[in-house]
Amino acid sequence: MSPLFALVRGALSATSAIAPDLAGRLAFELFRRVPPRGKVRPAELPVHQAAEVDRMTVAGREVRLYRWGTGDRPVLLVHGWQSRASRFAGLIDELQATGRSAIAFDAPGHGDSEGNTTTVVEYHEIIAALHRRYGDFEAVVGHSFGVLCSFYALRAGVRADRIVGISGVGDFDYLVAEFGRMLSLRPEVTARIRTHIEKRLFPELVDVWEKFQVWHRPESVPGELLFLHDDDDQRTPPEHSLRMATTFGDRARLVTSRGLGHSRIVADPTTVRTIMDFLTRAPGGITKPAEEDQVRAR
Repeated sequence: MSPLFALVRGALSATSAIAPDLAGRLAFELFRRVPPRGKVRPAELPVHQAAEVDRMTVAGREVRLYRWGTGDRPVLLVHGWQSRASRFAGLIDELQATGRSAIAFDAPGHGDSEGNTTTVVEYHEIIAALHRRYGDFEAVVGHSFGVLCSFYALRAGVRADRIVGISGVGDFDYLVAEFGRMLSLRPEVTARIRTHIEKRLFPELVDVWEKFQVWHRPESVPGELLFLHDDDDQRTPPEHSLRMATTFGDRARLVTSRGLGHSRIVADPTTVRTIMDFLTRAPGGITKPAEEDQVRAR
C-alpha cells in the first residue's frame, strides 16, 4: 500500500466516524476520479503512431479516436479503467495482418483524452457515435471496465457479429463494493456513494445497478461471445466471466489462463491468437456451451 493511499484511507475512516455524509461525498469524488494515466509503452509505440487520429467532444472534453485500416466493418476495441487504446497493440497488428481494420478511443480521463473522470454512459456515447459512423461492427473487444461498458452499449442498440470480453467486470455494484473494501469504508459510507452515483451521475436512469450488469437481458445482445479471464486476476474475480459465459449459454465460450493477472492478459500472444481464431472461424463454431476451456498454464 502506498503512503498516499494509506493517508487517504485513514482520513476517510476518521471522517466517516463523525461525519458520514461528508465522508460519503468525499469518497464519491474519489471513486469517480480516474487514477494517473497509463502511458504508451515502447512495444505499443509503432502501432500507436501508425493510427489515424480523430476527435470528438464528450461532456465538453476532447476525446481521441483511433483508426487502423480502412475496412467497412471494423473491430471496435474498448479499453478498461486507467488504461488506453494502445494496450491492444498486439491484437491490432494481427487484425491488420488478416486484412481487418480496428478502431478504438481513449475514454475521458484516459490516454490522450481530456478530463479526469468518466462514466459508463460516456463510454456508451462514444461507442454509439462510432456505431453511427461505421455501422455494425465485425466485433467488439473489451477489457475490464470496458467489457461492462460495451455490453451496456450493445443492449442499447449497438450491434456486432461477435463479442470478446477480457478480464471482464460483470457488475457495476462490485466496483463500488470493492472500492469500499479497499478503503475500509463503513457500510453507511459505501451506501452514500451508491446514492451519489444514482442521483448525480445517472439521475435519468432507473435501476442503474441492474442495467449496468453484463448479464442483464442477455437476449438483447445477439451474436457469438468469447470470454477470457486469468485465474490469478487480483482485480476482478474470474467468477465474473464464468457467470457471463453461463448466462449466454451455447453462444458463449470461456477460456481461462494462469499467471497473467488482470492486465498482462491483453497483450499475451496466446490471448491474441485465441481472439483471432474466434474472429476468423466460420459462424456457429462454438462447441463448448458455457463451458470452461482447458486452462492455459503459465
